[in-house]
Amino acid sequence: MRLGVIGATGYAGQELLRLLAWRPGDEVVLATSRREAGQPLTSVLPALAGVANYDDLILEEPVNLAGKADVFLLAAQHGAAMGIASELIKGGAKLVDLSADFRLRDPALFEKWYQPHEAPDLLARAVYGLPELYRSQIAKADLVANPGCYPTSIILAMAPLLAAGLVDFSQVLVADSKSGVTGAGREANLSNSFCEVSDNFRAYKVVGHRHTPEIVQELSALAGREVKLAFTPHLAPINRGILSTAYLRLLKDMSAENVWKIYREYYEKAPFVRLLGLSRAPETANVRGTNLCELGLFLDRDSSLLKVVSVIDNLCRGAAGQAVANLNIMTGKPEDYALKMSPLRP
Repeated sequence: MRLGVIGATGYAGQELLRLLAWRPGDEVVLATSRREAGQPLTSVLPALAGVANYDDLILEEPVNLAGKADVFLLAAQHGAAMGIASELIKGGAKLVDLSADFRLRDPALFEKWYQPHEAPDLLARAVYGLPELYRSQIAKADLVANPGCYPTSIILAMAPLLAAGLVDFSQVLVADSKSGVTGAGREANLSNSFCEVSDNFRAYKVVGHRHTPEIVQELSALAGREVKLAFTPHLAPINRGILSTAYLRLLKDMSAENVWKIYREYYEKAPFVRLLGLSRAPETANVRGTNLCELGLFLDRDSSLLKVVSVIDNLCRGAAGQAVANLNIMTGKPEDYALKMSPLRP
């Protein structure tokens, strides 16, 4: 199978290339970059020298791509995928888009948070690429919208209890998240430079983060009603990783064991969700470089709150790894094909 990586030199694109190198029968035949077009891939990304066929690839401009690959993985900036998706699909390709271009189903909502949508007809066609929720739909899709990193960590933390109808919606749902610096992308930015981030910890976009409507969309679908969410992101002085803590008020009194059972049954067939059980706190280092999401459950009886701590690697489970899992499902392979990796620790 011929694979094309659009936006190959960003952090998510590099992670895609790392993961796609070890797939018998599949080959990356195309890698694009607007800025480095015309240069050998491994001169721009020397860490990939000697890996797969990457020494032979020349970075191309992302134009006239139809027919050059069977599956395209689009890791370009927001707004790029919507301009080329129709052309690629008409050329017979399947697409996994890592940007936000196809995550929101309502074009008016997309315009409110991003910009007017250039391909609104494709929004209804796109499947939200969270396998634990939409595995069967992904298997039939030719366009998958890979979820954002914060949404992945938060939705997986809340999904079982919302789906079971056991959340008290008289209270606002709360999610508090911390992300590594790679979540901001590879472009130079003073606020993300070493001296600004090292030995520092800060909240940002405390109100109005762009991932909020995506999270609300999926939590509302799980709950069968519109939900309200208070989401606060923070920047942590680490390269990779997200730790989210979700706060859910229970609709009725439940034992910790019953809550644990609900989560265990919900994720019974989910190869990339690892439940730590009750009162064990996940750590980002234990999922670094993998497609895993670890969940730890804490039942606080004093406040009637279930606190769910969720950790993922933002570049892998939050971007490239999840995209490869979606690629697997779309092409009839096991979800965890070529993704069974141990964490990069220490």
